[in-house]
Amino acid sequence: MAGYRIATAIEKDHYACETYRFNFPDVPLIEGDIREFLIQEGAAQKHSATNNGNVDLVFGGPPCQGYSQIGTRSLEDERNYLYKEFIRILTALQPNFFLMENVPNVLVLNKGHFKDLILSAFKAAGYANTTYVRVLASRHGVPQERKRVFFIGVHDRYQVPFDLQQFILAHLEEQSQKALVTVWEAISDLPANVVPSGYTMEYPTSVSSEYQKIMRLDCSYPPYLLSAKMKKGIRHFEGVQLHNHHTKEIQERRLALIQMLAPGKKGNSLPKSVWNGLRPEKWRRLHPDLPAYTLLANMHRDLSEFVHPKLNRWITVREAARLQSFHDGFVFVGSEWQQLKQIGNAVPPLLGKALGNAVVSLHEVIVSKAKPKYASKHAVQAILPFSN
Repeated sequence: MAGYRIATAIEKDHYACETYRFNFPDVPLIEGDIREFLIQEGAAQKHSATNNGNVDLVFGGPPCQGYSQIGTRSLEDERNYLYKEFIRILTALQPNFFLMENVPNVLVLNKGHFKDLILSAFKAAGYANTTYVRVLASRHGVPQERKRVFFIGVHDRYQVPFDLQQFILAHLEEQSQKALVTVWEAISDLPANVVPSGYTMEYPTSVSSEYQKIMRLDCSYPPYLLSAKMKKGIRHFEGVQLHNHHTKEIQERRLALIQMLAPGKKGNSLPKSVWNGLRPEKWRRLHPDLPAYTLLANMHRDLSEFVHPKLNRWITVREAARLQSFHDGFVFVGSEWQQLKQIGNAVPPLLGKALGNAVVSLHEVIVSKAKPKYASKHAVQAILPFSN
């Protein structure tokens, strides 16, 4: 949506790869460990999928679980050091720019231990012009209060005659919106009833918000034009149906409990005879008139934190996808367990678009104006190293 052509995608998780291939048939996808990519001398130039090493942007997100507030937060977690693989690929490809996404806690864990390591490593790799920005997904049209950090870097071959962080923040501010999209604006058109996993439903006919026009398959509304939506996973099927509108079964004990949850309330709002006084976020009902709180990958294990704002059931895979800003043409494949995990791990597409647009603006100012001998002459190209 920001105008890049994706040269290569790399992903280790088999089920995420299945969904990616299903929706992006034209993107070369390497299914495997990032640590095995471009390890031979000269591989960046020989590997056809990297456009012979001529790449403008490398973007991705090393695993966040070791940094996350709800993760291990351990200095020994080996996933915390996979940023080194990101930097190894930067060294091999020498792109003009990079974007690296993670959770905000990466900046403060152990008094900034990893932040300092990461910035020093980028500098040593030829990206002394590196900064980071904290972003809130809800400011960019995503109906979710998802907080993330993006590291942005410019290769040392270019001079950056301004404060890089302020430049990125200014362009993000230009794209931000004051009116936040609420949960109900995102999902109110979706049916109350659900189907078993693997089944589809008749497509709903009502439209009640601008955000729904962006998401739906009977509307062509920027930035998701209908022609683009129909080229994703929905193209595999005849006719327009609603996909992924299924959710986990609910036991009678849990049903009785969530019936007592008011919109926006947590477990600590329940009677003491019901709630054990431990983690209040164990039970939460979404508030219809606010953006959702952060969707998590562990939704695949337990949806008790993601109760429908008005119905006594968990949210569906499709409702979760809407709250992450995936349009209805993007079809998730695999088991329900895997689909929920993929959604929770994802960077919301509309947030990705905002960061992509900011780097395009950076490209126009720094590369197009300077036009050094190694600047790209045509469309910006990109390689996606790995996702959360």
